[in-house]
Amino acid sequence: MIRFLTAGESHGQGLVVIVEGMPAGLPIGEEYIGAQMARRQRGHGRGGRMKIERDWARVVSGIRHGRTLGSPIAMTIENRDWANWTQVMSVEAVEEATPRVTRIRPGHADLPGTMKYGYDDVRDALERSSARETAARVAAGAVARRLLEEFGVDIRSHSLAIGGVWAAAGDMGNMIDMDKIDWDAVEASPVRCADPAAEPGMMAAIDSAKEAGDTVGGVVEVVAYGVPIGLGSHVQWDRKLDGRLAQALMSINACKAVSIGDGWESINQRGSQVHDVIEPVTDPGNPWRRKTNRSGGTEGGMSSGTPLVARFAIKPISTLVKPLPSVDLDTGQLVQAHYERSDVCQVPPAGVIGEAMVALVLADAFMEKFGGDSVPETRRNYRGYLKTVGPRAMTPREEG
Repeated sequence: MIRFLTAGESHGQGLVVIVEGMPAGLPIGEEYIGAQMARRQRGHGRGGRMKIERDWARVVSGIRHGRTLGSPIAMTIENRDWANWTQVMSVEAVEEATPRVTRIRPGHADLPGTMKYGYDDVRDALERSSARETAARVAAGAVARRLLEEFGVDIRSHSLAIGGVWAAAGDMGNMIDMDKIDWDAVEASPVRCADPAAEPGMMAAIDSAKEAGDTVGGVVEVVAYGVPIGLGSHVQWDRKLDGRLAQALMSINACKAVSIGDGWESINQRGSQVHDVIEPVTDPGNPWRRKTNRSGGTEGGMSSGTPLVARFAIKPISTLVKPLPSVDLDTGQLVQAHYERSDVCQVPPAGVIGEAMVALVLADAFMEKFGGDSVPETRRNYRGYLKTVGPRAMTPREEG
């Protein structure tokens, strides 16, 4: 079982992440993790915070001489902005009073978090609920990604829509062909868009919102190539792979909807237009090919052997330069909502965060299926399984 925990506040001293369940012998180092974290910091529409931070995960346990030990991996990520918040976010009590946040932001964790935990200062809720926490998720996801790479799984993402501007066809019903995506171009794109024609419109939507003191959201697609058939399970609700993926993606800040494959589009189609026809097996070493991949790589809660495709929608960020009307925590009277420095659009970095969450779910399902305390042991189990997944007349079967 692969699991992870994060800790830390947005303007505290830093973030902490612990990853548990990784097999021993996986080649990885801080440079690899740092490259993934740098991707999260880029993107048109990012705010001033990204000009301050230089995210780097310092490994403090679980890796020795460039290889995992099989023990928990612990990492710390410094918040460089902490230097400006030492009194406000002091661990010890301070004699001089610090300003309280009492103006509640609609759409954020401010109101429910403050009520749930009995806070008198909204900052006690907003610090942990900030998207700053996702830097730790990307660090954890980098470790999971590295494990999956050992077994030929490649995870990518791109922006399908920002501010109402859609890639490829301009609507949800006719998406860009993922087999033709130039992933190097996506990485170079300021909005992580695979459609060069849509990129200027997406950037213009972000710029227009910024000028108006507003924010915009959009849709991200994550694609995982090389996922073997049979991850997850149909036998219990909490073991279904698509359910685990949906929960992981929905947990990303500002995510309000998740779709696996053509989930959103399929509601308007008949079954004959939705399901992926299985082609006759001509190569036992490469069985169970499909004419399409509308299911997004899952059937019955398990991976089907086709590329896994998950889409998720990011709402416009709830922190606005021109705040919405709201109420004061103390008086309940009308005020303008609090403004905390923020981005205009989180869609481009959300793709990198989505990759991390998909990697963590797939790595967990992978180890659940194949086990092993070391990478060589897991590889032997994996190779043995692949010999069994062809047509039964062509596949050696063990008695038992």
